[in-house]
Amino acid sequence: MVSSLDLLTLEDLVECEIIKRINRFVVEVETGSARILASINNTGRLEDFLVKGRTGYCIGKEGGKTRYKLVAVRDKEGGAILDTNLQMKAFERALKNEYIPWLSGYRISKRNPRVGGSRLDYLLDNEDKLYVEVKSAVLRVGNEASYPDCPTERGRRHIMELIDLARKGERAMIIFIAGLPGVRSFIPARWIDARIAELLKEAREAGVEIKALSMHLNTDRKVIVLENPDLPVRI
Repeated sequence: MVSSLDLLTLEDLVECEIIKRINRFVVEVETGSARILASINNTGRLEDFLVKGRTGYCIGKEGGKTRYKLVAVRDKEGGAILDTNLQMKAFERALKNEYIPWLSGYRISKRNPRVGGSRLDYLLDNEDKLYVEVKSAVLRVGNEASYPDCPTERGRRHIMELIDLARKGERAMIIFIAGLPGVRSFIPARWIDARIAELLKEAREAGVEIKALSMHLNTDRKVIVLENPDLPVRI
C-alpha cells in the first residue's frame, strides 16, 4: 500500500458535537455554545455515527435552510467521510491525478449516463468505454468497510443494470468508497441486505469488475486523503 495521498483540503472545517438526527437530511449539532441545524446528504442510517456526543465536522454552505453541512464524524485516528458529494469529488481528484492504478489513463467522458431505467455515476473513456457506479461504504465492521447500512432497492437496481451491461459485452464496474480510516478490506453487509450480497456475486460471475478504495479525513490537517487506492474486496 502506498503512503496516503492528499486529495481535497477543507479550509473552513468546523468541529462540532453531534446532538441528534432530526430527519434524513438534517442533524442537530453544537458548535461552541450554540446549537444549530446542519444538513446531511447521506441518507443511510449511520447509526454508529449520528450519536449524541460524537465529534463531527461541518463546512459552510450557501442556500437552503441550514448554514452548515455535516461532512464527517470522528472515527478512530481520523474522520469518517459521510458526505457523498465530497467522496465523489475526492474520487474524481484521485482519478485525474492518476492515483488509482486500475483506472490509469481513464478520464470522465460523461456523468450520470442513462442505462436502462437508471442513471449510473460515470462513463469513463480510455481505449474503451467503462460504465461505473460508485457506492459509499461507511458501515464499519471491525477493520472492514461494508455496504449497505440499510436495505436499498436503488442499490439493487444499479447492480442489476451493471450485470445487464456486462452480459451485453460492455465493460462495467462498481466501486465502493470506504470513507473510513484504517480499514483493511471491503465486505458486503449481507446481514442487512442479503439480496445485495447475492447480486454482487452474480455481477462478478457476469464480468462486472468490483473494486474498492479507502479514504478518510485527516482532521489535524483538514485534508481528505487517499489511504488505499486498491482496497481488497471480499465478496
